[in-house]
Amino acid sequence: MPRGSVVGRYYGAEVTVVEDAGRPARFTWNGRVYGVRRIIDHWVAPHEDRRPVRGPRPARMAHWRLEAGAAGSEGVYELRHDIVAGTWSLSRVWG
Repeated sequence: MPRGSVVGRYYGAEVTVVEDAGRPARFTWNGRVYGVRRIIDHWVAPHEDRRPVRGPRPARMAHWRLEAGAAGSEGVYELRHDIVAGTWSLSRVWG
C-alpha cells in the first residue's frame, strides 16, 4: 500500500516496540503483542515541532508502515518513532 493512498484510522497511541537491527520486530498496543511480518515502507521526516530554528532542521521522525498481527487481529500498521525522545507511537491502522 503506497504512501498517500487510502487513509487508515488515526490513533496516536504510545506503543512499546522491540527492535531487531534498528527495525521494529514487534510492538505492544492495548496489552496485545503484534509480531511484524513484513516492512512495507520506511521514511524519515523532519520533527513536527513548528518553533523557529536557525539552520536546517534535522530529521527527527522515522515512520514504518508494516504488516503485523496478534491473535485474531492482523492488518497494516504505521508506527512513528521520535528519534530524539526515543518514543514510539501507533499513528495509523488499516484493518
